[in-house]
Amino acid sequence: MSLLDTRVPAVLLRIDRNPFHHGTLGAVRSLGRAGVEVHVVADSTGSPVQRSRYVRQMHAPPLPGASPDDIRAVLRRVADRIARPAVLVPMDDASAIAATGMRDDLTPSYLLPRMPGPLAERVADKAELATVCASASVPHPVTLVPDNPARVADAARRLGLPLVAKWSRPWLLPTGNGLRSTVLVHTEQQAQELYMRTREAGSRLLLQEYLAPGPNRDWFFHGYADHSGAVRAGGPGRKQLAWPRGAGLTAVGCWTPNPQIQALAERLIGELGYRGVFDLDFRRCGTTGRYHLLDFNPRPGAQFRLFADSTGLDVVRALHLDLTGRAVPEGVPLAGRAFVVENYAPLAALRTAPGGRELAWYARDDRVPGWAMWALWCRHVSRRLRERLSAAPAAPVPLVIPRAASPALTDDEKASS
Repeated sequence: MSLLDTRVPAVLLRIDRNPFHHGTLGAVRSLGRAGVEVHVVADSTGSPVQRSRYVRQMHAPPLPGASPDDIRAVLRRVADRIARPAVLVPMDDASAIAATGMRDDLTPSYLLPRMPGPLAERVADKAELATVCASASVPHPVTLVPDNPARVADAARRLGLPLVAKWSRPWLLPTGNGLRSTVLVHTEQQAQELYMRTREAGSRLLLQEYLAPGPNRDWFFHGYADHSGAVRAGGPGRKQLAWPRGAGLTAVGCWTPNPQIQALAERLIGELGYRGVFDLDFRRCGTTGRYHLLDFNPRPGAQFRLFADSTGLDVVRALHLDLTGRAVPEGVPLAGRAFVVENYAPLAALRTAPGGRELAWYARDDRVPGWAMWALWCRHVSRRLRERLSAAPAAPVPLVIPRAASPALTDDEKASS
């Protein structure tokens, strides 16, 4: 018999157009395996998620940049089709912020944690996060928010180069303009050029102290704060491999006990009065040894299934249990368990895992999404290689050789494709 109330369906909401978002597939499988009817409101074009046996129905999502009214209209349309209350699980920052802001309007069609004020938006905003950390005495890299080009140069000199440039609200970035949410900046000119695109980006540019990556320095913490504020499920994990290397998402992670990170996460959640699922990213300073909070995501992290304990509990199941009035069991942490994203770390997926392992895409009970992912990934990589080759300057034709060889890709180009 399932611990979850299988009479209550779940609706996963993702506005971001990312066919390789393995966290959505993880949530589908977690709830579906427990017998919950799962609906997904996300772009299904080419997405492997739609091929999962645990998806009851895919629904058309709001368009990127949709207004709150547009998002509300989509969710109401889905609620009308389901015709009974459902647990709403936002899977990206834009969805989490929108859902939290319209919680009262969505009740009783949807069940959501009761968040104090616009807290989800505050913690997701990279500029506001520095203030949040200061109020809770949680270490955070020195962060400056310049308000004119001259201040950009001053900030660069104060922080030193290289430094990190971030758009404070990355979920507002338009697609197709080449802007990235986070960039490592090496010159003052580069920082000023980014600042001049502020209007285009849709949010403030912040400049941040650079904490260099290194062995055992990148960590994360996933958890669920229940209706009483207690942190349940989840735990601390160590990022063993990132994509892109040094500053990207977790390609290989390991459930690793860390009392310092556990204490920082619980203190921050308690100080804020936060409720719901959260995902925190930390980096340990190589000089001081202190753990600095880099990001606070008010929704499940893509690798949340790493933290499935001895009872099978993870943060998404904890959310469903708590919102349907059921007890959240106390399981035993499975320290040493690994999580691997196969398309970013294929060799790691083949190695032995003494502590157990979960793959992002492949599952014995749900194989088709994994096959679909590889077909889609091969097309993606091929397209990227063609774009790079067509953008490269033409190689000169040697006088004594009738045809020129194609230019070879560097190691960096191969890694970023």
